[in-house]
Amino acid sequence: MERWGRASDWARVIRSVSSKRYTRHPSVTDRLLASTPIAGFSRSTVLASLFILSGFAQTIILTVLPVEAFRLLGDARDVSVVYFAAGSAGFLARLAIPSLGRLLDRHRVLIVGAAASCLSGALLATETLSGLALGLVINMFAFACFEIVLNLYVLDQIARNELGRFEAKRIFFAAAPWTLGPWLGIYLQVHLASWLPFVLSGATSIALIAVVRRCNLPAGTAVRPEQRKSLNPLRYLPRFFAQPRLRLAWILAVGRSAWWGMFQVYAPIYAVQCGLGAEIGGAIVSIGIGTMWSVPLWGWLGRRYGLRSLLVAGYASTGVVSVATALAMGIPWLGAATLILATVACETIDGAGNTLYLRAVHAHERSEMTAVFASYRDVAQLAPPAVFAVPLTTFELPAIFIAGGLMMFGLAGLARYIPRRI
Repeated sequence: MERWGRASDWARVIRSVSSKRYTRHPSVTDRLLASTPIAGFSRSTVLASLFILSGFAQTIILTVLPVEAFRLLGDARDVSVVYFAAGSAGFLARLAIPSLGRLLDRHRVLIVGAAASCLSGALLATETLSGLALGLVINMFAFACFEIVLNLYVLDQIARNELGRFEAKRIFFAAAPWTLGPWLGIYLQVHLASWLPFVLSGATSIALIAVVRRCNLPAGTAVRPEQRKSLNPLRYLPRFFAQPRLRLAWILAVGRSAWWGMFQVYAPIYAVQCGLGAEIGGAIVSIGIGTMWSVPLWGWLGRRYGLRSLLVAGYASTGVVSVATALAMGIPWLGAATLILATVACETIDGAGNTLYLRAVHAHERSEMTAVFASYRDVAQLAPPAVFAVPLTTFELPAIFIAGGLMMFGLAGLARYIPRRI
């Protein structure tokens, strides 16, 4: 009798167990969620639509920030230094998000991200150098919260063999805000109010939380905390980079994002420098990013002929056109046209999205590995300004695009190591 305990002891155990939230096994949860539509739409469509709100919150200030930095600093090299410093701090802040996720559920992490987005907008709207520097850091942290949580929802609820198709859908859905936002932010700042883009960014971040809750997406993680091996930043960084497929996916993602970051920062600066104006700079970025509408085509070609072939061709062609762009920048409108042509070449790479990472990560360490992989955006924002600040001390702005082209040639060589079966 003593072995089984008293009845009162069992009553306490039963009450304790019943008071805890029950979490299904990950595979069971995935199958149930994937088969349950929301408001008549498929689960993948609803998840992809969340990236519309996240994208608009980010893109409405995308070209406003480098133009404002150039106005305050007056030199492209100094803009590079500020972006480098902000990127360094943003990268460190991102590494704290997994620990934050253990203390808070996903909904609350999104709330923290929205609060950070509103705070960064308030700082950036001050139009001061200190407000710009601090606002950039907090802004990076805010969108890191959004990206990590949304990627975890994708990993939980989209079947592995559907990830490639979902990535093409996600990028296609995100094309609208990424096409409209860069131009609209500049237009609103120039013609209405300088603070308006930042208010819209914060409001959209809040709307993202409302939609997530309305869709009844789970607040917790699919894997129970007691079933996951707890990894601190000093352990999961080496573990991530010790896995060749994750390492390759991260490097290629850094290169792709770095090229787009180069385009988004230095294209509007080029437009201002050569006399085309800030609005034309915003339009160049919007048209260039608008090539995202072609992603379903490139995604289909990637599934048809393999991601390896698609990415090798994409990185190589982007390198060629980037160098050609630098040579054409002496003629303003020709330089603008070749900038847009370069984005067409780079958009082929987005046909693969983050499929390489999504196919390689293990289910039991998604949260920690996703936090590391998502840092490719911070590194892509961090490394190019640091590197570009060096040639800008001696050479003019076109040297940036020559450096970007050479980087893409190197990544085309690395893409040859992608397994043929992917």
